Amino acid sequence: MSESLRDGLIRALPYGRRYARALTGSQPEGDLLVAESLRGLSAQRLKEGFTPLYQLYEAISGLFARKGFAAEYDVAGLSVSQRQLLLLITLEEVPVEMAARIMGMPLKQAEQELEDAQGRLHKNVQTSVLIIEDEPIIAMDIEQLVLQCGHQVAGIAHTQADAVKLAKETKPGLILADINLGPGGDGIQAVAEITSSFSVPVIYVTAYPERLLTGETMEPSFVITKPFDPLTLAVATYQAVSSARTQAV
Repeated sequence: MSESLRDGLIRALPYGRRYARALTGSQPEGDLLVAESLRGLSAQRLKEGFTPLYQLYEAISGLFARKGFAAEYDVAGLSVSQRQLLLLITLEEVPVEMAARIMGMPLKQAEQELEDAQGRLHKNVQTSVLIIEDEPIIAMDIEQLVLQCGHQVAGIAHTQADAVKLAKETKPGLILADINLGPGGDGIQAVAEITSSFSVPVIYVTAYPERLLTGETMEPSFVITKPFDPLTLAVATYQAVSSARTQAV
């Protein structure tokens, strides 16, 4: 591996881990996918027109499809390639032209896959969402995005204590949680208390995902970056809920 690729991969690692976790729906299995991908990159040089991050995305995508991960995590409605394209473009903010290169498909095919995927997306997963967010205006914006995605809002909690109370009362199908609740507590601790009572998929929201995915502590499987749009939320929700259903079977 060239020095420039190695140094770039170190900086790209939090984002590669986020992508792999979203594909597999699991922190341990996503990180295993990244580790295997990095081993495969050890003899490579940086490809022309790629950044180290894009090369890592390519390695993760290819290994996911080749090693049986795809069959295990394939869920009804969207193909594996459609899910990968949606995650690359919405969650990781990769331009569609580069996402097509990463996936090894012509641009026109990628655009057709995306159009079909976006048409199917809203029909496949609807659920009730508990929003944990300490800023009232931001919470209202998120509520509107949740409703635009076709979901129901189970409730909005501004503090850690309120989040635990609402979750016990409403038993939501998904939790959308801010990390920092200011004086009201901690989003991760609120979720830990909630999930000790019942199983529910969780999407964390943060402006700084690289600070969260450090490899030093237990970390979430699903992370999206503020600010986000309805499609980003729809894709993340689809992955979180459908992955939870698949693993429960």
